[in-house]
Amino acid sequence: MEINIKWGILSTANIAIDSVMPAMLHSEYSTVTSIASRNIKKAERVAIKFQIPKYYGSYQELLDDAEIEAVYIPLPNHLHVKWAIKALKAGKHVLIEKPIAISSLEAKELLDEVKKHPRLKIMEAFMYKFHPQWIRVKEMIQKDEIGKLKSIQSSFSFFDDNPKSIVNNEEYGGGSLMDIGCYPISISRFLFDSEPKSVFASIEYHPDFKVDILASVILEFEEGSSTFFSSIQMIENQQVQLFGTEGSIKFEIPFNPPDDQPVKIWLIKEKVKKEIEFEKCDQYSLQVDMFSLAIMENRKTPVNLEDAINNMIVIEKIKESARLGKRVRL
Repeated sequence: MEINIKWGILSTANIAIDSVMPAMLHSEYSTVTSIASRNIKKAERVAIKFQIPKYYGSYQELLDDAEIEAVYIPLPNHLHVKWAIKALKAGKHVLIEKPIAISSLEAKELLDEVKKHPRLKIMEAFMYKFHPQWIRVKEMIQKDEIGKLKSIQSSFSFFDDNPKSIVNNEEYGGGSLMDIGCYPISISRFLFDSEPKSVFASIEYHPDFKVDILASVILEFEEGSSTFFSSIQMIENQQVQLFGTEGSIKFEIPFNPPDDQPVKIWLIKEKVKKEIEFEKCDQYSLQVDMFSLAIMENRKTPVNLEDAINNMIVIEKIKESARLGKRVRL
């Protein structure tokens, strides 16, 4: 078995530079061997900073590098599928930043291409699923530690009114739902372990950027409901609380806990509040290691592509509900 997987990074996007690349460099089963940017000077600066052996001035040049086994794609949303397909055709395994695509139809085109490459692994990079706090909470829900899960209340927001920001670019797949609203959707499907039956939503769009800046949503599941809002023009915030028939669970930092300090959740049951602490860890490192192990051991990826497609379908139904002003069934 190979000691590690040789990775190439397609783009010098902030998420790659600030979070994923440092995590890869400290991961157990991954080695970053190259990075590409349309601006070769930028690729060179990043390569020097992180001591990456090779850098390229085009994405295709990186894909043509026979040494690279897997690529991480942190490009803007509208480029995810295009370059994932090119990577698959070049014989590379692919880890793609969320959301997987800008539409479920586009995501299904990727799935069709994936079926032509049964040897290759592909996964959407929803890093939260690899943090011990979410693994533990999933187990707690499965064991009915708060009784039956009935309601999820969550939110995710920050403020960005920069017209040059990707999150404010409609063509690039911007907006609150695509950037951060996808998290409350994903955790709801993850914890209820099913797809919502219906959605009801209200959305506020920016008059100039045409992207959703505030989405307020109710997802109805067979066993309960999930209520959340996402916003890219609101105070920075993230919160999740789960309510069951016998107790509740509250997160300290649900989606992007720091990698240099412990985080907590609280179990409230029978009027007793129990604090559960998790040691510091890097959920990005855990994510890339689990994906690398799937490659090395030729096993299924921790999360399949159908899960990514289903998350996109919910986003589309939310927008449809807001447009029609009524509840929409899935």
